[in-house]
Amino acid sequence: MELLSATLARVKPSPTIAVTTKAAELKAAGRDIIGLGAGEPDFDTPQNIKDAAVAAIAAGKTKYTAVDGIAELKQAICAKFKRDNGLDYKPSQVSVGTGGKQILFNALMATMNPGEEVVIPAPYWVSYPDMVLLAGGTPVIAPATLEDNFKLTPAALEAAITPKTKWFIFNSPSNPTGAGYSRDELKALTDVLMRHPHVWVMSDDMYEHLAYDGFEFCTPAEVEPALYERTLTTNGVSKAYAMTGWRIGYAAGPEKLISAMRKIQSQSTSNPCTISQWAAVEALNGTQDYISENNKMFVRRRNLVVKMLSEIDGITCPTPEGAFYVYPSIAGLIGKTTAAGTRITNDEEFATALLEETGVAVVFGAAFGLSPNFRVSYATSDDALKEACTRIQKFCAKLT
Repeated sequence: MELLSATLARVKPSPTIAVTTKAAELKAAGRDIIGLGAGEPDFDTPQNIKDAAVAAIAAGKTKYTAVDGIAELKQAICAKFKRDNGLDYKPSQVSVGTGGKQILFNALMATMNPGEEVVIPAPYWVSYPDMVLLAGGTPVIAPATLEDNFKLTPAALEAAITPKTKWFIFNSPSNPTGAGYSRDELKALTDVLMRHPHVWVMSDDMYEHLAYDGFEFCTPAEVEPALYERTLTTNGVSKAYAMTGWRIGYAAGPEKLISAMRKIQSQSTSNPCTISQWAAVEALNGTQDYISENNKMFVRRRNLVVKMLSEIDGITCPTPEGAFYVYPSIAGLIGKTTAAGTRITNDEEFATALLEETGVAVVFGAAFGLSPNFRVSYATSDDALKEACTRIQKFCAKLT
């Protein structure tokens, strides 16, 4: 009897984690490695949040909680949605999970049936398609090309929807491109969704607060209130509050869906870490001032990376509206050969050669569903970014 399930054969490990792991192994072996693969702010968690966690420990708040979150955190989430997005939710409409990834996974596991489809714009976060496959569904990839600034057009969305479509997954600002949809651009997409009442919307708003140059974030249920009853609005504290390791994500949506997600979570992880929940209460309710200060650093880093990569012949690097990624095209480098003799026929070969020959770790575009590109996370120091981009420039200059 085969030990492993047939389901496992349908999915692959996360390429972003694989790149980060490979870079760490090379660094441990003594190589001079600059890792630009991880989507993780290099800032420390703000002191007020850490203090709240310590206070929770001192107060003995270390027991099991309700499966999908303490009442205080659910109330803080409701207040956040009202304050930031103009959306009214009750605590019974809120689910808290062990990171945003669990929230998305729970929703798909609770709703997907064999043969049902999920529309996913590409480039996409690497986990979306594999989560759909794990849940027994079929990912339908809708391309959002460089020519369209990596934003899905209404026509492309319309073409991807079929009678079997269960969900549309939306992410703005985007991982991996940083592309953010304006209110008008999002309204054009919600107009399409209004013509297909059987399609639910999963809005991944994890990078909501990482928006630059006057870009104003908006979310589908805010732009089109008629979608409220079939939208799951998801978010978390990982990115804006530099709390990646605390593992708290959350979502709000119709009670029937939230109840189903709770059932899934009750038989998997049960409640998220109690201490992390109390820290998240402080993150959402406490001062938000450091977000704008951190964003100033992100803008400076983004501009540095875009400028240096755009100076390379054969690379096109758009300026993103948010998040902390750039997604350059290497279309002009395909077919060239590196100084070490590697012929570049795709973006995975480019990323592998770059790591082996220069010590710079990036994630290849095929992992995100759109090639030939690579993703750079600029959530690291200015000095590291400058050195990494210098190495990339020298690497590309030696291509023949």
